Amino acid sequence: MKKSVLPMPHSDSPNLTAADLLKGDLQLTSPPAIYFELKKTLEDPHKSIIDAGKIIEKDPALSIRLLKLVNSAFFGFPSRIVTISHAITLIGTQELQNLVLSTLIIDRFSMLPNGMLSMHDFWAMSLRSALTAKELAAHWDTDENDEAIFICGLLHEIGKLVFYRRIPELAREVGLLVESTDADEIETERNLIGFDHYETGAELAKLWKLPEIINETIALHAHPDSTGRYQTAAAIVRSANRIAKMAFFDSETDLSEAGISDEQLSNIIDKVHDQFEEIFNIFYPHR
Repeated sequence: MKKSVLPMPHSDSPNLTAADLLKGDLQLTSPPAIYFELKKTLEDPHKSIIDAGKIIEKDPALSIRLLKLVNSAFFGFPSRIVTISHAITLIGTQELQNLVLSTLIIDRFSMLPNGMLSMHDFWAMSLRSALTAKELAAHWDTDENDEAIFICGLLHEIGKLVFYRRIPELAREVGLLVESTDADEIETERNLIGFDHYETGAELAKLWKLPEIINETIALHAHPDSTGRYQTAAAIVRSANRIAKMAFFDSETDLSEAGISDEQLSNIIDKVHDQFEEIFNIFYPHR
């Protein structure tokens, strides 16, 4: 699909905004249709799980991948599931929507030109964060129990892909500066672009009308001191991201206050390690 690239702003240009990056690009402005068709069907009291299954089965590749996921270590069911309808009854409608949305978004953002960013590495890190967030949420000392934590972890860096798609020169300049000077990535983005990729990712999630917890956890990612309804979810994703980057040997990732001991954290890391390769090959079959 042909995409438009915004010119690099210069001193006499109007300030660029995150919303500007999402204009005039159908791949960015068009939300994943099957996800919303599925959501509408599941919310309709006159529709059944069979109706939901038929929507997914219209896309054979999506159906195959969902069945592979349901039969993988991600869920660990003892017997094999062979139909989408059976899968829905086992994992629930919310989990189904999350898996469909995750799969569709990874497909949509599976490639970037000119080797500017390794999509394999990007989605590998994102999936590690998502799997870790899912495990952390099960142990976190909080009343919050939201099934969307996995997809919040998966999509928390999505704004970076918008940068590389729409303002690749600036995105590359940020990357080079961070790599060569060890500068803070968020501060560098704000200095060069005027806003950071988390603001952009939150704007995309709002544009697509995704569940509020997704855009809020993205927006709060770079603001650990903020308060709000989804601050705990954001803290879980933030910690998961640091763990996935192997940056957990510091005080910022001491999770004892969240009710997670060092031993539990070690077990979580081992579990994610054991699950990762199989699940990544299903989510990201682009080789």
